[in-house]
Amino acid sequence: MAMRFLLFAQVKDAVGAAGLDLQISGSPDAAELWRTLIAAEPKLAAFQSSTRLARNGEYADAKTIFSDNDEVALIPPVSGG
Repeated sequence: MAMRFLLFAQVKDAVGAAGLDLQISGSPDAAELWRTLIAAEPKLAAFQSSTRLARNGEYADAKTIFSDNDEVALIPPVSGG
């Protein structure tokens, strides 16, 4: 299945792109998705503990199951001013 990943702020800078398109097998949960992301882009490992996943515009948690054609955003910590 194809999945689109949107990258923001320091995550975007580390990877050097605003997005990734990856082929994902099955229906992964968040942990499995992170393993796939890090295998594709090892630099993402540094952001796993501080970056939230959002699926189709809503924050995901550890129990979220991702599916075909989901749009997943990697949202790093933000500060306002």
